[in-house]
Amino acid sequence: MQPILANYTASISELKKSPTKILKEANNETVAILKNNITSAYLVPSELYIKMMGIIDDYELSKTVKQRLNYNKEDLLEISLDEL
Repeated sequence: MQPILANYTASISELKKSPTKILKEANNETVAILKNNITSAYLVPSELYIKMMGIIDDYELSKTVKQRLNYNKEDLLEISLDEL
């Protein structure tokens, strides 16, 4: 059985009628969209989506930073500011 990762649900038929109404009734929280009682999508308010994308970007950046901090001192080059 597939978990529903939202406190609110709506059918695809309801979504077609008025997505704005669904979000309003869900107090601008995420809504699981069901098709035949199975989650087929999630309707996410724009503010939450922006926040989620920021978290994902931060995570990807942290992976890059960790990767770049894992270096050998022999691989470093010493240059002057004039050479830049």
